[in-house]
Amino acid sequence: MRVLVIGATGHIGTYLVPRLVEAGHDVVTISRGAATPYTANRAWAFVDQRQVDRVEMERKGDFGPAVRALNADIVIDMICFTLESAEQLVTALSGHVGHFLHTGTIWTHGYPVAVPTREEAPKSPFGDYGIQKAAIEAYLLQQAKLRGFPATIIHPGHIVGEGWAPLNPAGNFNLNVFSTLARGEALALPNFGLETVHHVHADDVAAMFMDAISNWNAATGESFHAVSEQALTLRGYAESMSLWFGRDPKLTFAPFDVWAEGQTDEDAKATWEHIARSPNCSIAKARRLLGYSPRYTSLQAVQESVGWLVGQGRIKT
Repeated sequence: MRVLVIGATGHIGTYLVPRLVEAGHDVVTISRGAATPYTANRAWAFVDQRQVDRVEMERKGDFGPAVRALNADIVIDMICFTLESAEQLVTALSGHVGHFLHTGTIWTHGYPVAVPTREEAPKSPFGDYGIQKAAIEAYLLQQAKLRGFPATIIHPGHIVGEGWAPLNPAGNFNLNVFSTLARGEALALPNFGLETVHHVHADDVAAMFMDAISNWNAATGESFHAVSEQALTLRGYAESMSLWFGRDPKLTFAPFDVWAEGQTDEDAKATWEHIARSPNCSIAKARRLLGYSPRYTSLQAVQESVGWLVGQGRIKT
């Protein structure tokens, strides 16, 4: 089939586009042209890559019609962040696309009530990103139910893979946290370190997109979590990484406000954003309906990424 991937050179697209090509699809991608895939793959030579300024075209009302004009059987949108953007595409593509797949986020849930959190759990998102993504999900599911629009929503967790910094055991993206553990020094964590983070390897997310495409009847009109099998507590994550570096874990703990005084504003804010949500999501639905089976545990995904960063000299051991 002809598959269009919008925003194809990011974390997930790096792995998804080669999978689509290798499966025999005719692949077209559109992006701003400001980035390249994180890892090289000769499959990109067979992709029709086009540069498009989505924001500017949406402002003029031209983006939806331009996407429709590409005559794709399947449209995969990696970079839709507002309800208005989603509405433009649905309006243009209704009756003109066989499958529409949207990239959401587990942050649509807000804080968890019962864990692992299921897709159908009541949602209480907070923060603009989670609120907007929840609104998009509700709209797409409504369009699927009322108008038969063939939408599938896939909600990744904290995406991990070679080429970028993973969310660390302190709940932020400061690589010094891994360096501290690698050197066997004491790492300070907020509270008791029992909040959770839920990673997923980018290739496992790509695999779920492929599973959804292969199981159209089960996937349309549904949302799925794309995460590893189990979430990690900050404490367990830090201890496991210390041991992976060959060090005995050395951790200290302090109430969040006290802990934050020793961090940069950027790191403290990122940590709060993650531990306030403490995601721990179920993949039972994706297993049952799509046959989803992630290859990586959270730690395996992180360790692959950290090993690459050590090799690049960005984590000092």
